[in-house]
Amino acid sequence: MSKVYLVGAGPGDPDLVTVKALKCIQTADVILYDRLVNKQLLEHARPGVDLVFCGKHPKFHILKQETINHLLVKYAKQGKRVTRLKGGDPFVFGRGAEEAVALAEHGISCEIVPGITSGIAAPAYADIPVTHREMGSSFAVIAGHRCKGNDKAIDWKSLSENIDTLAIYMGISNLPYICSQLLQNESSKDKPAAVIEQGTTDNQRVVTGTISTIVEIVEAQEIKNPAMIVVGEVVRFRERLHELLKNHQQFQEFEAIEA
Repeated sequence: MSKVYLVGAGPGDPDLVTVKALKCIQTADVILYDRLVNKQLLEHARPGVDLVFCGKHPKFHILKQETINHLLVKYAKQGKRVTRLKGGDPFVFGRGAEEAVALAEHGISCEIVPGITSGIAAPAYADIPVTHREMGSSFAVIAGHRCKGNDKAIDWKSLSENIDTLAIYMGISNLPYICSQLLQNESSKDKPAAVIEQGTTDNQRVVTGTISTIVEIVEAQEIKNPAMIVVGEVVRFRERLHELLKNHQQFQEFEAIEA
């Protein structure tokens, strides 16, 4: 019986895939891949590989999770080398843990291949550090919505008060609610916020504002999924960095004119 590899494909830029993830793609007999996996990575697969699209759109799944679990088990029992390719990291909102359990219940071993998660990578590509000695010494990764059947509310007020930086996944459709919850903490109204659409890709777009203004800005700019929401003082670093670079460039141009 073959082993199944639960592989993180990274946040979007194909150059951010790990060496081990690439080896799993190159040697697989079957690759089950998600919607947010960069298709360029599939070009590294060997000829004759079976490619199975398991894409999930908001409120619409091509394959249900139970079907994906069934396929992983089926291909593994056929003795095939199976790579389950997931956007970001398989254990960060990727349902990798659910798939690992489903495999274990059938006596099938799996190996987890971590990937770079968008909660860190997308802000970095937007010149926003999730931590900074002066601006933020703690950060949390949060799902912007609850899965069906989970009625336990996220304590946004406590997160806002106790965590310096919030990296919020899958939260665009819920952004007005998230901001209203964060605003329950009066000191939050001027807290910086950024939304990064299609982070780390050629189509990346970034908008910034505050908890009080970001919803209006996102709507005006028609920012869509997939997008990462970042809340915290670290967002100000982007403007600070860009201003320093702008001033440096202007200084160099002034020197050139004098010369």
